[in-house]
Amino acid sequence: MTRKSLTEKQRALEILSRIQHLYPDATCSLDYATPVQLLVATILSAQCTDERVNKVTPGLFGKFPDAESLANADLTELEELVRSTGFYRNKAKNIQGACLMIVQDFNSVVPNKMEDLLKLPGVARKTANVVLAHAYGINAGVTVDTHVKRLSQRLGLTKNTEPVGIEKDLMKLLPQPDWENWSIRLIYHGRAVCKARSPSCDICKLIDLCDMNLSEPKSQKTK
Repeated sequence: MTRKSLTEKQRALEILSRIQHLYPDATCSLDYATPVQLLVATILSAQCTDERVNKVTPGLFGKFPDAESLANADLTELEELVRSTGFYRNKAKNIQGACLMIVQDFNSVVPNKMEDLLKLPGVARKTANVVLAHAYGINAGVTVDTHVKRLSQRLGLTKNTEPVGIEKDLMKLLPQPDWENWSIRLIYHGRAVCKARSPSCDICKLIDLCDMNLSEPKSQKTK
């Protein structure tokens, strides 16, 4: 089997098979107990590591564990609790606004439909996909974070640069039941091997299927 002998879809399925084997126990890295906590943690994870978010949420959820308490929290206190995740004022405002809408419009239950989730402040498709997949077991799309974006481009599976376009391309290539499996495992691979500045191509189990193998000089691939 060679890269050139495979169609784009066959290559995507082969990559999926390999990352499932490489990361069999991969799961959402965010700590949460309820759908609203997952929603909040995912909002906080924007331009922030999951590790940092997991250090912040025990204190946050210890004081404000549900949509009602978050909706009624003092905004200044909320800002202080999430400060270390970056962009804390905007994140606190969105968390409170989303929880207020959940209380008022959805009977205090995080909605399980994409169109409803996208109405919530601070929620775009990435956050909605995470919540639907991990809180409700619904694969409505492919979660595209920075790792998924970078790796999908490097692997030659999309020429799009915007998350929505990348998501559409991946949805055409992958079976719907595996949409979130793809994202989670690609995130693990991005953290462990295919890093942004210094991808470890010399140890990568996907290199024979990757565009970087075809287009980059060896001296640059192994830096």
